[in-house]
Amino acid sequence: MSSTELPGLLASTVAPKPGVVAVADGERLDSVALPGLSLTVRSRPSTGPGLPPALFVHGLGGSSQNWSALMPRLEDVVDCEAMDLPGFGDSPPPDDGDYSVTGHARAVIRYLDASDRGPVHLFGNSLGGAITTRVAAVRPDLVRTLTLVSPALPELRVQRTAVPTGLLAVPGVAALFTRLTREWTAEQRVRGVMGLCYGDPGRVTPEGFTAAVHEMERRLQLPYFWDAMARTARGIVNAYTLGGQHGLWRQAERVLAPTLLVYGGRDLLVSFRMARRAAAAFRDSRLLTLPDAGHVAMMEYPETVATGFRELLVDVGELDAAGRRGARVGSGS
Repeated sequence: MSSTELPGLLASTVAPKPGVVAVADGERLDSVALPGLSLTVRSRPSTGPGLPPALFVHGLGGSSQNWSALMPRLEDVVDCEAMDLPGFGDSPPPDDGDYSVTGHARAVIRYLDASDRGPVHLFGNSLGGAITTRVAAVRPDLVRTLTLVSPALPELRVQRTAVPTGLLAVPGVAALFTRLTREWTAEQRVRGVMGLCYGDPGRVTPEGFTAAVHEMERRLQLPYFWDAMARTARGIVNAYTLGGQHGLWRQAERVLAPTLLVYGGRDLLVSFRMARRAAAAFRDSRLLTLPDAGHVAMMEYPETVATGFRELLVDVGELDAAGRRGARVGSGS
């Protein structure tokens, strides 16, 4: 993303922040200033000219770094950007304090409208899956395809392992948890998160674990870290209770974009049994199930997820069977 693509919108970081955000080889970070909102966008330019744009949206407590393993595996077929949602990663809180699913979806839409990159291949994980489902439902003109990795869609019977995350939405619980875990080290916190999110935490390399610890240490210094977590968790719970046309399952039924659904058999946060319901709800869907994956398949099995997305591109005519670009690539249709 260059300053010519976003005239007048690229800005320096709004305020000093603790630590330095990691940037992998081939990536860059830009801060995009919008009215009442500042977003950090991680980009990985495509290896060829004229490739269609893709935008990646992370889940609760995550950041654009959650897509750093997948983006290099797609740089020959799409132009990759991953955003830090307001209050997460390197993006400061939104001025209006709106951490609802709708508020986050509005941030994605505002960025796409301002950058004029749409329609994009839109990816979402967990909370990001709920957000991108809402974006695809209300703004189909912005979405070429939709890829959802363990999307956070309402479940009648929530897994017991997901209950502690949901409890963050209860007023006062985040503050209580902060006090109770004051003595926990960053390493302990990261091991807990990885145990919850990975089907096999042993797949994390020592380098990856060290990087995650450094990022956890940085985030814990942010004065708004727990507030953003609690308010966003509350936003997810509230979205689960909405009925009618604003309900997430009803909006899933309205999605027109060809959709790839990715579910992990060892997911402790989004039940694997929801895969079949999601496949029925999204009208033009394909289902990729990974029995050994947890909640973040794009981090555990990036090659497999990349292959699934390439097959989606073949289905929609953007790649031929040999993986070459088809006539529709870059057409803006």
